[in-house]
Amino acid sequence: MKILVTPASLCKNEPLLDILSSKADLVLNTTGKPLTEEDLLPLVGDIDGYLAGLDNITSSVLENAPKLKAISRYGVGYERVDLETAGRLGIPVTNTPGANTQSVADLAFALMLACARRLPALNAAVKSDGWSRENGKQIYGKTLGVVGLGAIGKALACRSKGFSMNVKAYDPYMDTDWAEANGVQVCTLDEVLENSDIISLHIPHTPETHNIINRDRIRAMRDGVILINTSRGGLIDEDAAAEYIENGKIYGIGLDAFETEPPAPHRLYSFDNVITTPHAGAHTGEAVEGMALMSIENLFALLEGTGAANQYIVNKKYLVQK
Repeated sequence: MKILVTPASLCKNEPLLDILSSKADLVLNTTGKPLTEEDLLPLVGDIDGYLAGLDNITSSVLENAPKLKAISRYGVGYERVDLETAGRLGIPVTNTPGANTQSVADLAFALMLACARRLPALNAAVKSDGWSRENGKQIYGKTLGVVGLGAIGKALACRSKGFSMNVKAYDPYMDTDWAEANGVQVCTLDEVLENSDIISLHIPHTPETHNIINRDRIRAMRDGVILINTSRGGLIDEDAAAEYIENGKIYGIGLDAFETEPPAPHRLYSFDNVITTPHAGAHTGEAVEGMALMSIENLFALLEGTGAANQYIVNKKYLVQK
């Protein structure tokens, strides 16, 4: 049996690779970054299982993997997997919900604080013999807008209570019982965007959500707003964001996700009050271990037919017998 393993952090984790290699021959991603369709095509011809990172798993990739029996996503998102084609070919796709929730919420909150207090710029100034003490913003008592009140959005909302923040949230599948029990105000998307001091995005990137934060919506936001995206790239119109960072409408932006990763050069990233991290939300020891073990368990459950991963199959509605 042969398994393709592509998550960069997992490919460096020898104890976890030992678990995998005890049951299968491994093909490892040596690039250190997510793989494109062009990268994947030479690798998938004789694999039985695929432990996948943020790769572009297209219809062409799947159709050129005749032996492939299962794909286990190392992470929550699966929008880069052609679920319909995988289902048509009888290839179940699983993910690891909940394994990285707390780590991503931690980073989102850290980016909120870093943007509000301009921490990277202050750090750089001190280390270059400067002593600038430019005023920042406090987030205590401010209004946090959460776009996407899933597990991570909920975890962020809970953290904000320690700073006495008011929380407004939008989610097309809103858990109203949880929101009411936790003092979160249920709003429309535009109500959240127009009435929040800090906005944090926790939604998938789909054709419907592409550039959901566009020029018109930024214009309608409060002056001095802070934007945080630890979800997926493509949610923010970067040209519009750069324009409104430059004119001061946006106070700061924290980005952990980019439409292309690693990101292509863009003037948005040149501003001191735009803080970027390399899609590192899930990169804590605890989250990496949890996601890795869950994704490995899911993969072998499918390959060995134990059924243990059934609750995590994300393409059930497309799945047909191979």
